[in-house]
Amino acid sequence: MSFDLSSKHAVAKHFSRSNVQLKSLVMAMCVTWVCTAQAHGQTTQAPVQYQELGRSILAELVATRPVHERGSTEAAQKIAARLRAVGFPEQDIHFVAPPEHPHKGNLVVRLRGKSDYKATLLIGHLDVVEAKAEDWSFDPFVLTEKDGWLYGRGVIDMLGQDSAMLTSLIRLKQEGYVPQRDIIVAFTADEEAGGVANGVDWLLKHRPELVKASLVINPDAGEAAIKNGKKIYLTVQTSEKMFLSFEVEVTDKGGHSSRPTKDNPIYRLSKALARLSDYAFPLHLTETVKLYFQGRAALESGQVQRDMLAVSGKKPDLAAAERLSRAVETNIQLRTTCTATEIGGGHAENALPQRAKATIQCRVVPGETQEQTEALLKKVMQDPSLKFSVRTAARPSPESPPSASIRQIVDSVTQSMWPGIAVLPNMTAGASDSIYTRASGIPTYGIDAMFDDLDDGRAHGRDERIHTKVFAEELEFIYRLIKKVDQTPQN
Repeated sequence: MSFDLSSKHAVAKHFSRSNVQLKSLVMAMCVTWVCTAQAHGQTTQAPVQYQELGRSILAELVATRPVHERGSTEAAQKIAARLRAVGFPEQDIHFVAPPEHPHKGNLVVRLRGKSDYKATLLIGHLDVVEAKAEDWSFDPFVLTEKDGWLYGRGVIDMLGQDSAMLTSLIRLKQEGYVPQRDIIVAFTADEEAGGVANGVDWLLKHRPELVKASLVINPDAGEAAIKNGKKIYLTVQTSEKMFLSFEVEVTDKGGHSSRPTKDNPIYRLSKALARLSDYAFPLHLTETVKLYFQGRAALESGQVQRDMLAVSGKKPDLAAAERLSRAVETNIQLRTTCTATEIGGGHAENALPQRAKATIQCRVVPGETQEQTEALLKKVMQDPSLKFSVRTAARPSPESPPSASIRQIVDSVTQSMWPGIAVLPNMTAGASDSIYTRASGIPTYGIDAMFDDLDDGRAHGRDERIHTKVFAEELEFIYRLIKKVDQTPQN
């Protein structure tokens, strides 16, 4: 329905005897117009009552201060209480925690569908990194609104997304929505802390019946980007690099500093690290990365655009890849990377060092192995006296197929809210809980619309924040995404 506002003078003349009647008519027209726009999906924000609910949930979760030492049990229990309050049956709400880590609670809830076959699982971690009040402009564990922004630890990683998933579940329940297949949401522990009691890993090993699914959506692994105040793209993460780190050590007999030798471990280690610094790992473009560059090229211009297209074909152009490698953002998509992150050596000011040690942290492209990476490091660093030991072993995580149907689902929801926004397949350099579900054989996709500024990302940092409008849109996006996935037949 459309309205011809040029007719307002005729309307005013007809009702000139009664301003009250005129105001009533105009108000009625505006209400009808707004309702019609909402019915046609032209609004990008959740209904007001669910915006209020989402913010209330976010404030409650932030206030639980779910850092590593405190754990996620309080947050999980508060989620369970809200689910009970809106009528989820007790048998569909499961609070579980490892017996040895009772403060690392997980909450799994199921919205029953017409079938439990090929259920959809959404995952979201409840823990956040520590934040010190003296470093912030606000109390990091009190949700604070200022100038259109919501501040608080975890609002962008990822209590904001948790709030959107819980709000969407409650909204679906209150609307009486019966999904085609069961929808499961797992709110889990210990993603940030390196897996001491990782909730997704623990559930898959000890309570697999709670999270049995044929498809996983992980908002934590999605990315939605803003540049210069403008939304530019949203990603579908199909894979992530493997996290792998080594300790490299050089030793010597030492001696008095007045009698230096060329076997000084600090010098030898430094030279080896310098060789690593100058080395670029072999080009390795996965299917996802090629599709990413094809899509990203449309957002670029000039040489960058041409180079992105040149590396996305069957035979990537090496000169184009070299130019793209000069920018960190694109280099990390093109190859495995290894870099020194810690170094130490020596034991006294006036003594030759007896040992020097460094940590080398690698992010390995799916399809490569820990053994291959270690062998290549030894070759590059060119010192047979270096002693390698694995500090953090790689956990293989296969690439989920860059499914056309998943991309079509995400594109459909995205275009219904923000026409023209690009949807790109993506491999992330960082780690997420998707590594566990992919390793268990479940296709897993990182999808999120919590649009964040590429030049001012504050996740894990000081004054972490999300814009109020972006949060209101996230509440709507997750709701629509859940329904669209459910209503699309799975193969």
